[in-house]
Amino acid sequence: MKGISYSRYGGPEVLAYGDLRDPTVGVDAVLVKVRAAAVNPVDWHAREGHLEQILDPVFPVVPGWDVSGVVVRLGVSVPEFEIGDEVIGYVREDFLSRGTFAEYVAAPVRTLARKPRNLSFEEAAGLPLAGLTAYQVLVKALQVKRGETVLVHAAAGGVGSLAVQLAHHFGARVIGTASPGNHDFVRSLGGEPVAYGEGLAERVRGLAPEGVDAAFDTIGGETLTASANLLAPEGRLVSIADGNVVTHGGRYVWVRPDAEDLRRLSALAEQGVVSVHVSHTFPLERAAEAQRLSQEGRTRGKIVVTVDADPDPERPEERVGDDRA
Repeated sequence: MKGISYSRYGGPEVLAYGDLRDPTVGVDAVLVKVRAAAVNPVDWHAREGHLEQILDPVFPVVPGWDVSGVVVRLGVSVPEFEIGDEVIGYVREDFLSRGTFAEYVAAPVRTLARKPRNLSFEEAAGLPLAGLTAYQVLVKALQVKRGETVLVHAAAGGVGSLAVQLAHHFGARVIGTASPGNHDFVRSLGGEPVAYGEGLAERVRGLAPEGVDAAFDTIGGETLTASANLLAPEGRLVSIADGNVVTHGGRYVWVRPDAEDLRRLSALAEQGVVSVHVSHTFPLERAAEAQRLSQEGRTRGKIVVTVDADPDPERPEERVGDDRA
């Protein structure tokens, strides 16, 4: 199969497009023909070696954890899906190697859910990692309740835009930080926008004089410190960007693959509660450009890599037996 891989750490220039070994389909996995794969900041953090302390690399590494596509082969113990099912997944393993920037990916069923029928493959690819992050932070870590005030940073970004929509759906008042050019976008999601930069704390205090009940930090550093100082008494703080959150009495969250959470997100998308804004798409062979754009850090919504949707007549669609799992 064709795909993107890198054989050493480095910048976007280490990403190569070419032939890769076909995936091995485990007994509780399915083979997904990839239609689209979203780009996430974690992809280039991993590519530059910043995750080496928590994820061993097995080179060559195929980047990407988000996917939308079609099931074309089943492991021997997979009652959850059938060939032809359209699925989405946050296909993360405990090491770096077998990612989603390729024509096919072998995905354990614990990482998958059915694709929302009302989303395109490109939109659906942007839902798993960012959506699960927002959902798990708001529901499980911050436990946001109706009537509370929630501060979401980078509210126009991939995670932030979904967090704004979800918190608004849960009945919270949402204040979202964003550049002025994204303020109308944040409003359209259900948030009250405030600008980044000097005077941020005063602007947030102007909207929430008593402080915010929950703060969702996606940036870290000074933004994390500012968030801690903006909490109301008994306010809660979570960061997905800075482990120093614990020194402020908060909690650090790393998103987990969770099929049930992903099913809930898919259902919310079908109900129109959450949508995914795709700002740019790139063909698979231009994945390096996609990661380079992501690394600039000014993207509204998601950047997505698309894969040729033409069927492969040489690849059988079948259930894999014990001898081939």
